[in-house]
Amino acid sequence: MAKIDKLLDTVDISSTSDIHITSEQVPKVRIDGVLVKIQEDIISHGEVGEYIQDLAPDKFSEFLEDGEIDFKYNRPGMGNFRVNAYKCKGSYAICLRVIKEAIPKLKDLATAQALKSFTELSDGLVLVTGPTGSGKSTTLAAMVNEINLTKEKHIITLEEPIEYIYENHKSMVNQREIGQDTKSYAMGLRAALRQDPDVILLGEMRDPETIEIALRAAQTGHLVFSTLHNLGAANSIYRIINSFESSHQNEVKIQLSSLLRGVVSQVLLPKASGQGRTAAMEIMVCTPGIKNLIREGNFEQIDSFIQMGSKFGMQTMDMDLRNLVMSNVISRQEYEKWIQTNR
Repeated sequence: MAKIDKLLDTVDISSTSDIHITSEQVPKVRIDGVLVKIQEDIISHGEVGEYIQDLAPDKFSEFLEDGEIDFKYNRPGMGNFRVNAYKCKGSYAICLRVIKEAIPKLKDLATAQALKSFTELSDGLVLVTGPTGSGKSTTLAAMVNEINLTKEKHIITLEEPIEYIYENHKSMVNQREIGQDTKSYAMGLRAALRQDPDVILLGEMRDPETIEIALRAAQTGHLVFSTLHNLGAANSIYRIINSFESSHQNEVKIQLSSLLRGVVSQVLLPKASGQGRTAAMEIMVCTPGIKNLIREGNFEQIDSFIQMGSKFGMQTMDMDLRNLVMSNVISRQEYEKWIQTNR
């Protein structure tokens, strides 16, 4: 039993997304986007140091030297935690992101048929984008597990760290952790091309090298799922292209126009009931018209094509938000707040 478990036992994991522990402060949890105290007693600097050393003994010297480490912690019966320990003004702090043990079913996350259709593709690139804490990992896991449940495929995941644990159903799923099973996303992705995958889940496209290999994987007949930390389909495409040198951007536009199959961009908003949050999604499907816009660099017109593309399963963020208001999933006040903030 880990030293931190006594504290974790006081937390209602079912409603918690993150747990924050900082030296000489009271621990807090994030519930529906709001930080709430777990208890009134502070956690001492020594206790936080003991938690870190106990959870990651092989990385503690790295933590002391570098000031931060990432790792995972599995608590049987409770779930997995994606953990970041870090120094701040001479204190120690820990943030544990809660990863539920059960992978949500795709039908429980959204009714959008486009998400299901992305799982039925045989090749290409599908992106799930959004800010930190917007549920990207959950949406990706639900799509990948839909393939696992329904198709005979070989799925390779590259994650940092591994979050949801997949059980093999119709598919064979091999999960690899960056830093433990392979040194980097780029190395793991190169190796994956020699491991006979049908589907590759890439935790994040974080640099031009990784993006380039992901595009090559999609080009050679694999279905690639990945994430970006930004909001909006057009912004995601723009960001990918502009991560390359200007001399290389035209080539990337052509590649992306032929290989990108769709973008799901999402945020989490509080439910009208006051309990839990729900995902609002923008969904772009790469129709011939959108492929042409990408190839020509007319990114500013993509939003208009999404707005007019409902017959292809597309929807803007505003369209989905309106549907959520009309069905009383979120409140009108929450919708108006979103509009005012994101104009």
